[in-house]
Amino acid sequence: MLQFERQAWAQGSQVLAGVDEAGRGPLAGPVVAAALVFERSFLEAEQYGLLHGITDSKCLSEPQREEWFSMLTGHPMVHSSVGCATVEEIDRINILCATHLAMVRALKEISPVPDCALVDGLPVPGLPCESIPIVRGDSRSLSIAAASIIAKVTRDRLMVALDAVYPQYGFACHKGYGTKAHLEALLEHGPCPEHRRSFRPVREVVRMRSMADGKNSGEPEAL
Repeated sequence: MLQFERQAWAQGSQVLAGVDEAGRGPLAGPVVAAALVFERSFLEAEQYGLLHGITDSKCLSEPQREEWFSMLTGHPMVHSSVGCATVEEIDRINILCATHLAMVRALKEISPVPDCALVDGLPVPGLPCESIPIVRGDSRSLSIAAASIIAKVTRDRLMVALDAVYPQYGFACHKGYGTKAHLEALLEHGPCPEHRRSFRPVREVVRMRSMADGKNSGEPEAL
C-alpha cells in the first residue's frame, strides 16, 4: 500500500497528500473531499502496525470507519482537511467539476502544504500542487485509503445532520443515495433544498409531480 508513496518520495516529494472524495453518486447533499498527510517516518514505521487494516472506506463497516476516523483525526503525525461543494454548485457546474472543486478546497486547507497529491481516479485539473492520479487508488495507496475514510465519515455525518432538518426523506439511513425508500419519499414530498435537481431521478420526480399537480388542478396538459 506504499508503492505510490515511495515513487513520489523517490521523485523528490517532501509532503505527500492522499486525496479522495465521497458523495458523487447520491441524489442529495454535498460532495466532500478529504486531503490527508502522513508524516513519512510515521507512515513507514506503522504501515504494518498502527495503520494496518486501513483500506478503501467502502470495504469497511460503519463502526470500523468511525474508529479509524477517530484515530486519524486525533493523531499528531496525521494531518487532514476536508473541502465541500454544495448542492447549488453541483447543479451549476456539474458533479465532476464540483468534485474537483471540493478536492482543491481540501488541499488548500491542509497544513503542512503538500507538494504532491496522490489522487483517487483520473487526473484532476486545477489542483494547487503536483498530482499523481491512481485508478482504484483507495485500495492501492494507504494515503488515499485514509483520505477516503475521512471523506466518507464526514459526509455521512453531514447527511445525518440533514436528516434532523428533513426527516421525511430518511437521509440518516441511505445518506442521499437513490434507494427505493428515498425515491418513494421524494415522489411523495417533492425535493428539498438539498436535492440535486441536475440529477435525472430528481428531475423526473419534479416532472411527474408537476404533471400530477396540473391534472389535479384541472389544467389542460401542455401539448
